[in-house]
Amino acid sequence: MSPKIAIIGAGPAGCTLARLLHLGGIETTLFEGEASPNYRSQGGTLDLHTATGLAALKDAKLWDEFQKHARYDGEYMLVCDKNLNSFFSKGNEPTSEKDLMGQRPEIDRSALRQMLAESLPEGMIQWGRHVKSITKATEKSGASITFSDGTTATGFDLIVGADGAWSKARAALSDQKPLFSGMALQELHIPDADKTAPALSKLVHRGSIFVQAEGRKAAIQQMGDGSLHIGICTRRSDVPNIPLLGGPDGTTRADNWPETCGYDPTNLEEVKAAMLSRPELMADFDPRLQDCIKYAAGKTTPRSLYALPTGFQWEHQQGITLIGDAAHLMTPFAGEGVNVAMDDARKLAAIIMSVAANKDHTAAQFDTAIRGYETEMYARTAKVAKLTNDLMIAWFYTQGAPESVVSSVMAMHMRFHTPAVVAPFATAAVHAYYFLYKKCLHKEVKV
Repeated sequence: MSPKIAIIGAGPAGCTLARLLHLGGIETTLFEGEASPNYRSQGGTLDLHTATGLAALKDAKLWDEFQKHARYDGEYMLVCDKNLNSFFSKGNEPTSEKDLMGQRPEIDRSALRQMLAESLPEGMIQWGRHVKSITKATEKSGASITFSDGTTATGFDLIVGADGAWSKARAALSDQKPLFSGMALQELHIPDADKTAPALSKLVHRGSIFVQAEGRKAAIQQMGDGSLHIGICTRRSDVPNIPLLGGPDGTTRADNWPETCGYDPTNLEEVKAAMLSRPELMADFDPRLQDCIKYAAGKTTPRSLYALPTGFQWEHQQGITLIGDAAHLMTPFAGEGVNVAMDDARKLAAIIMSVAANKDHTAAQFDTAIRGYETEMYARTAKVAKLTNDLMIAWFYTQGAPESVVSSVMAMHMRFHTPAVVAPFATAAVHAYYFLYKKCLHKEVKV
């Protein structure tokens, strides 16, 4: 008999899994806390990768639909310092699947979610079903879902938590909560950037600029509607979140920066004044980069960046598992989060359908297959989480950064994306390039 699946959370991971299971003929219900479809702006643009996010879309038979939203000219990227000296740049020419890092076309986060959600049959997503708690399976009954209105849902062979950072499904499996990374993020927007901020728009070149400075980062990204999305990330503690990063004393960082920063982080004018006047924010940035603050309009949103400890695992429980941020919440500094989440969905769907193909499969066989998914996922995502944390330590918590760490950071990326047999040679080439960069190339690459 085909297993009956419940998915909690209609984000990219949950919708990808639901779509794949639907194509495989698996009975699936997706519960989402939001009252109705609301494809609002949900952050910046995403680059989907050949072997993960793009592969999941192809398996989901959404490639042609994706092409309507994909921005291949959005692959332009500049990584620079606060004075607009380039550390790394990539042109607008679309990459191919054969390139070292594969293809990386851009899509707005909201457009991706809308495309995935609308690919599902009507009624598969149950909107306004805010999960209060999940009860573990017992010898007499399977796991059950309790909603905030007091109703329950039972009878599922598997409940998949795709419900993000503060996952109720994770709470049924582990007491581990996300930890504050010490990093604050301020989101701003520039509408119709070609008209309102033409010089900055030209600098962004329909792609992305990532500015690294001491304990700070500015990400300026072109969106599909012609606006620019700005994310200003700043270190708000003197040391990293110790448990997350493997430090000695076990202390954690308090997430109180909105109350202690000295300005109202929800008030655009106060945020702009602070950003442009304070040296610990953006007062010392090149004036051309400060345009991302000067021309910001509308709403500004403060966020705190949380993560689960690298290598986080839970004690396996029959009938419940996790994908995406619910399983391995990370800071965004490796740019891999949504791709890893969609890859989780792809791999879990394949395992579920493989078991379901045997109509005489037992509950024990199904549970063994889910254990196998979790074991593979732990190993695969721990590498990404480590890269993300290593990058955060390098860029934000290392003395002399960004200049002191640029070669090691680029080498980290190279090792992650290069086959093991090639990695030592690629790493040596990166260090050699940045040795010359520091000696004689630095002043020649100013934008």
